[in-house]
Amino acid sequence: MTSDNLDGPGQRPGDLTDRQRTERMIRVDHAGEYGAVQIYAGQLAVLGRGDKGGLLRHMQAQEQHHLATFNTLIADRRVRPTALLPFWRLAGFALGAVTAALGEKAAMACTVAVEEAIDAHYGAQIESVDSTAPDLRETLEKFRSEELEHREIGLAHGAEQALGYRLLSGVIKAGCRTAIALSERL
Repeated sequence: MTSDNLDGPGQRPGDLTDRQRTERMIRVDHAGEYGAVQIYAGQLAVLGRGDKGGLLRHMQAQEQHHLATFNTLIADRRVRPTALLPFWRLAGFALGAVTAALGEKAAMACTVAVEEAIDAHYGAQIESVDSTAPDLRETLEKFRSEELEHREIGLAHGAEQALGYRLLSGVIKAGCRTAIALSERL
């Protein structure tokens, strides 16, 4: 390994460069927003004609904007997207459809669990974004605030009253953490 692969003093061989860390962030966030759009698609397939349809469409539209932003970052910065996108399409839609089939409160519980996992994820990313990517930090901060808005919407619409809320939430959060770890690397 040459010194060209190192970013600065204190960096050890094998450590990620700033560029590699930024690419991982973009890759995993692109995958996450793609998955979020699919979750809402699944929920809308079940609940779209009900009284929560408009609310779900609002949140999906915000996620679609987030995805479009990361699509642009993927192209502009020549970042390889995760190889797992086909899987996240199926898994996201299935998660959305299954939780919606369990009822509106379970669908909202899904939203809360996903957004709590994403809040922690975006928070850690915001802390670690290097000074060469201030635009990425701004994007993450804006999207994090919108994800927290979705969490609040879910709580206001009975998420915590869903049958088995704690178990459902725990399983979904664990799935999100696993998806994050896999999408950063694959």
